Amino acid sequence: MARKHVNLGSAPDKRNLPQKTCVVCGRPFSWRRKWARDWETVKFCSDGCRAFGAKG
Repeated sequence: MARKHVNLGSAPDKRNLPQKTCVVCGRPFSWRRKWARDWETVKFCSDGCRAFGAKG
């Protein structure tokens, strides 16, 4: 069975993904589709950095 194509229309061009810097490790990270709704509030690059940031 073929996969259905879902076009949400909110994803930026892959060559021009927005980037941020992680507040814990300082590494740059790119926009991900799962962050589309709350990209403005994303601060951490990973779950590990988020857990460390909550502690310290």
